Amino acid sequence: MAGIDGKREKRDERSAGGRPGAGWLCAGRRADAGSCRERAGDGGFGGRSGRLLALCLAAALALTGCGGAGGGQASPEGEPAGQQEYENGDSAGQALEASASPEEIASSEEIASSEETASPQAEGIPFQTHYVTPEMYESATSFMEGDLTRLAAAMRKAQAGESVTVAVIGGSITEGYSASDKEKCYGAYFRDWWQERFPDTQVNYINAGIGGTSSYLGVHRVQEDVLDYNPDAVIVEFSVNDGNNAFYQKSYENLVRRILLWESSPAVILLFTTQENGTSAQENDSLVGFRCKVPMISYGNAVLPQIEAGELTWKEISPDNIHPNDKGHAIIGELLYTYLNGVYARLDEIGTEIAPFEASPLTKQRYQQAQVLDGSRIEPLEWGSFEKASLNSYFPDNWHTDSGEEGIVFEVEAAAIGLIYQRTVTGDYGQFDVYVDGTCVRTLDGNFPGGWGTAMETEEIYASDEKALHRVEIRRNPDSTGDLFTVIGLLVS
Repeated sequence: MAGIDGKREKRDERSAGGRPGAGWLCAGRRADAGSCRERAGDGGFGGRSGRLLALCLAAALALTGCGGAGGGQASPEGEPAGQQEYENGDSAGQALEASASPEEIASSEEIASSEETASPQAEGIPFQTHYVTPEMYESATSFMEGDLTRLAAAMRKAQAGESVTVAVIGGSITEGYSASDKEKCYGAYFRDWWQERFPDTQVNYINAGIGGTSSYLGVHRVQEDVLDYNPDAVIVEFSVNDGNNAFYQKSYENLVRRILLWESSPAVILLFTTQENGTSAQENDSLVGFRCKVPMISYGNAVLPQIEAGELTWKEISPDNIHPNDKGHAIIGELLYTYLNGVYARLDEIGTEIAPFEASPLTKQRYQQAQVLDGSRIEPLEWGSFEKASLNSYFPDNWHTDSGEEGIVFEVEAAAIGLIYQRTVTGDYGQFDVYVDGTCVRTLDGNFPGGWGTAMETEEIYASDEKALHRVEIRRNPDSTGDLFTVIGLLVS
C-alpha cells in the first residue's frame, strides 16, 4: 500500500516492521505442530453456563461502580471516575449486555457439571509453543462472546482469496517492546494466523503500536494509522497505558466505536494486558466491550492466576513489570490462535450478514473526528522563539525552542484541544504554560525525572461541546527550571 503523504510513508516503515508499505505478504513460517484448543459451546463464555458467569461478572462490576477508579478518583477532566455520566442516563450495570433465561439459571449446576471442554488438540492452525493450558484459555476468554459476524465476514473474505488487512493498535506491548524480534510480538502472530489459515490469500499487516501512549492519542491517530487502510480485523490494546478512570474510558470507547463505525466494517478484538501487580484498565475496557458486543481476550486473566498458584513466575514472561518477553508474546499468540481457530470452526453457524452496530454510547462521543496536527498540517500563527524541528520519529514535524524567550501561537477550530509534547530525563527542559483564548489552563513539564528516557506526553487542555475558533499559546513559565521545550503536535476534535 502506498503512503498517503510523506508522514504516512515514514510511519509505513514502522508499521511493517521496517519494510516499505503498511501491508505486505507474509508466508506461513511454522511447520511444526503445536497445541490449540477450539472455543467450546454456543453461549457467551463458551457455553450456556458461561452466560451465567457473565451475569455474575456484570453484577459484580455494577456493585463496584463499574467504569471508574475506586474512591471517586478524579479524571484528567475533573470527572470523578466512579460517577461517570453516561450518554443515555444508563447506570454502569445497565451498560452490560449479559442476559440469561430463568431456565438457564435454574439448571446452572446441571449444565456446569455436564458441559464438555474441547480438547487442546482440536483441529485448527497449530501454534509453535505449548504454554497455554485449557484453564488459562478459559480464564482469558471469560467474557460475553459478543458479535462474531464481522470476524466471520473477514474469514470468508480471505477464504474466497480476496486480500485482507489485519491491524493492531496500542502502546509499547503492541509495538513489540521486550520481544527479541518484531516477528515475535503478538501482532505478528495475529497476522501469521491469517496467512497460515489462508495461504493463497494476501494478508496485509499494520502494526500501529507506539510506546508510552494511551487511547487518547490512539483515537486521534487511528484514522491515518489504521482506518485509511480499510482494515478487516483490528486488535486494540491500551490497558496498561490507560488509567482506569472516566477520562480514559471515554477516549477508549471513542476509539473502539470509531473503528466499528468505519466503512469497511472491521472486526474488533479487545486485548487486555496487565502489569505485574495486576494494574490494568481491563475493568474500564471490558465495560466498553460489553456495550459494543465485541470479543475480548485477557492476557492478565490467563497468567496472573498461574503466577498466584506457583505454576508460573512473572520473570519467565517479562524482563520488567510490564512488557511481555518472547514467552509472554507467545502466550498471547497461543490465545489468539486458539480463539481464531474456534471462530473459524464455527463459520457455518455464524450468519453471513454483518450485524448492524446499534449500541448506544456509554460516554460522550467527543473524538469521532479527532486528528493530529503536526508541522505538516498546521502553521503557527506566531512562531516566537520556536523553530521547525524533527525530534520525534513517529511525528517528525515538530516545533522546538532552545531559549523559550517568546511563545508559539496557534489558531485552531475545535471543540476539544490537546497537546503532544516531549519529555526528557536530561533535566534541561523547562516548564511551559498553555493559554487558551488568553486564559492559562495548564503548565506542562518537559522534564521526566526518574523516567526511562525521552518520551511523548499527551494532555487535553480544553474541552467543550461546541466547535469554535481558539487561540492557543505556549510560553515559558516565569519560574521554569529550563529553556528547552518541544511541541510535537496538537490534538483536535
